[in-house]
Amino acid sequence: MSKLLVSTTVNGDAQEFLCDPGATLLEALREQLGLTGSKEGCGSGDCGACTVVLDGNMVCSCLVLAAEAEGRQVATIEGVAEGSMLHPVQQKFLEHGALQCGFCTPGFIVAAKALLDHNPAPSESEVRYWLAGNLCRCTGYDKIVRAVMDAAAQLRQERMPA
Repeated sequence: MSKLLVSTTVNGDAQEFLCDPGATLLEALREQLGLTGSKEGCGSGDCGACTVVLDGNMVCSCLVLAAEAEGRQVATIEGVAEGSMLHPVQQKFLEHGALQCGFCTPGFIVAAKALLDHNPAPSESEVRYWLAGNLCRCTGYDKIVRAVMDAAAQLRQERMPA
């Protein structure tokens, strides 16, 4: 079986990789591009550990073929921080202790950032609904929801004119 050449943009950088026709985007990110932040928790799109943003839409990268990234924009957990400066969602996860083992954390952070990019003032119900596709087996969800709500408040304050 011949390999496919995929040209895409990942976290703002042009990327090319070779993959098998049946390879998932998660496999390509981890194995071809060395971006190991996204995790495979279930392989069936049920846990959200592999969440990435593809052309502005959240997807489980375990359910997307790598070849489908051709010519598209992919954003992963590695692209959330700006250099050594954490995104407010990342910082608030730390401050609120919204992580324990950390396996689910990249998916939650990508999903939370996507929510706040879409809706800078979500209600608690909207946060819980938006994150419903992400499972955590350690921390429960209250600390995660509080961290997202706090990050939303910080981002809104930063955007206010002085």
